Amino acid sequence: MLRALIPLAVFALIGLVLWSGIGKDPSILPSTLIGSPAPEFSAPDLRDPSRIHSKASLGGAPYLLNVFASWCPSCRVEHPILDRYVRERGLRLVGLNWKDDAESGLAWLKQFGDPYSEIIYDPNGRIGIDFGVTAAPESFVIDADGTVLYKHIGVLTVEDMETKVMPLLQGATP
Repeated sequence: MLRALIPLAVFALIGLVLWSGIGKDPSILPSTLIGSPAPEFSAPDLRDPSRIHSKASLGGAPYLLNVFASWCPSCRVEHPILDRYVRERGLRLVGLNWKDDAESGLAWLKQFGDPYSEIIYDPNGRIGIDFGVTAAPESFVIDADGTVLYKHIGVLTVEDMETKVMPLLQGATP
């Protein structure tokens, strides 16, 4: 009798695990960085490799760090939205060109436009690993002191910009 209940218990446990995930937003992946200092890094600029970016060099004003790559089709979807917020709302947008080669990244920017104030070049993905990047696009709101306030996985929409990103950036103004 007890032996017959084991498969039933296993089935019930699997059902409980699957049921617990129903209705959850898959784009919400908790980040241990939220509320913590952004990782330290030092890397060249994609457009000017003689220019080096670091956590310290980007500090002083809040910004949106946007992880993108030329091979990322979803990055093309959010790019016009980010460009619009840079032009119309003065968004400080810092790019992280992730796991890309420089020539392809520069060609992508030439084709789709370059709204970034700075672009950190991360060809081997080391900086992305430190930020916990799992795929492009991902974006991080970082305050003037270098603290990560928010992480967004996937394409940023106008609604995301209005309800999450811009309020955090405006509240993080020094």
